[in-house]
Amino acid sequence: MSNTLPAAALEADGIVKSFDDGAGRVVHVLTGVSFRLEVGQIGAVIGASGSGKSTLLQILGGLDAADAGTVTIAGRTLSKLSDTALGELRNKSLGFVYQFHHLLPEFTALENVAMPLIIGKVPQAEALARARAALETVGLAERLEHLPSQLSGGERQRTAIARAMVTHPACILADEPTGNLDHETAGEIFDCLVDLARREKCAVLIVTHDRELAGKCDRILQLENGRILVQK
Repeated sequence: MSNTLPAAALEADGIVKSFDDGAGRVVHVLTGVSFRLEVGQIGAVIGASGSGKSTLLQILGGLDAADAGTVTIAGRTLSKLSDTALGELRNKSLGFVYQFHHLLPEFTALENVAMPLIIGKVPQAEALARARAALETVGLAERLEHLPSQLSGGERQRTAIARAMVTHPACILADEPTGNLDHETAGEIFDCLVDLARREKCAVLIVTHDRELAGKCDRILQLENGRILVQK
């Protein structure tokens, strides 16, 4: 019998990233970040402002390249993928939720949630049916035909969560998903994201400055001096 661990939903191994500050100095942001999230695990990344949390998420999502190290999503190493294969993986195996929802203003909530499926060449009728089910799951059954401008801040973030989940991804990356909301709504949205991810058996990595919300996660990963310190 093999002793090899099953593929993690998300694994970072030795991630290094530096930037030129524009004055000829090199700023070392990430200096060897390593961790893994299993299927269904919820992790929160905390750390001081400017510690590299958003940079880490950009690299984990294939939006930026690390100087060294590897990122593996559901058993596939990002640096080994072609641009086309990376795009397909980001569409099907990753979901993204941001502080600002990034919904397309000219499309309804239903159309916004269906968009990743349509881009992934899912037939339109099926895409819309799956989008409807996702919106119903996050409590927006009565808001399907509303434009983003007609939704509250909390409703827009619920729509963004439904869009992230609609492809049944292996992992969701969320960058301060509640940072633009009042405390009560933030708690509701955080709980919605965590509960839905656990139901779907999807790993979630959430960047947050809110330690109270982070405490609801399975793991708290503190980013300090360019490395992850596993706290929980």
